[in-house]
Amino acid sequence: MLSYTVRRILGAIPTLLIIIAVAFFMIRLAPGGPFDGEKPLPIEIKRNLEKAYHLDEPLYMQFGRYMANILQGDFGPSFKYKDYSVNELISEGFPYSLQIGLIAILVAAVGGIFFGTMAALKQNSMGDYGAMTLAMIGITIPNFVVAPLLILVFGVMWRLLPAGGITAGWTSFIMPIIALALPPTAYIARLTRASMIEVLRSNFVRTARAKGLPERVTIMRHTLKAGLLPVVSYLGPATAGIITGSVVIEQIFSIPGIGRYFVQAALNRDYTLVMGVVIFFAALIILFNLLVDLLYGALDPRVRYD
Repeated sequence: MLSYTVRRILGAIPTLLIIIAVAFFMIRLAPGGPFDGEKPLPIEIKRNLEKAYHLDEPLYMQFGRYMANILQGDFGPSFKYKDYSVNELISEGFPYSLQIGLIAILVAAVGGIFFGTMAALKQNSMGDYGAMTLAMIGITIPNFVVAPLLILVFGVMWRLLPAGGITAGWTSFIMPIIALALPPTAYIARLTRASMIEVLRSNFVRTARAKGLPERVTIMRHTLKAGLLPVVSYLGPATAGIITGSVVIEQIFSIPGIGRYFVQAALNRDYTLVMGVVIFFAALIILFNLLVDLLYGALDPRVRYD
């Protein structure tokens, strides 16, 4: 397993380099620049700023300089957040995104696996139809629609939860977590149901039942373990996406996570901050996909890392 992990990490390096190169040149194709605004700067000041940040150099020189800094772990200074580096902004925003994202994906995993398993065990019953109907609603309604509805009902009409910000403590995170958890809960429920139905019809489950094993033991020890493989595959990129990609939710609820920073950086053409978040996001996806592949060996004894 160690050699497999090392090979995967080494193989991820070219992928990460390609992502950096594509993102670097694509963001510079967008119209405007970091020092363009509603009120244009005097030409002399704009030239001095571009020279200070090396934006007056050819693109290939800028890319080479940026790669040299990346290899040293330096994402560079932010163009819009004065006196802040991109490393500092990510380190400040990531704890909020991590806390909300991990709780949301945990809620989604537990809820989705539970409802999916119940639907599979009660296939073609009213409970099955009801659970899958709710799952389809959760998939079709995006979280940027759910979030304002939650604010309207629980924050404005009933005044049970704070409508935004982080000043109210842990209660400030309840609605963002619910809004983030609903879509993955629906996906996990459908994946679990489909996989469990297939596993319940397999030969080793029939054998376990023929041996007289209790149904609870058959489900928990044999069926559920094999049925979770597609869910584990989904959880890898979904976890990374929720942690770093909760852009709209953080913006709606005024949470200072890296998703909100990413939106502001894109609007302000803050090249270095956009690049830093993209690289960080790509690294997390690679990491979580690796963890998912390693979990396969624990869930499926047929998997070998040779």
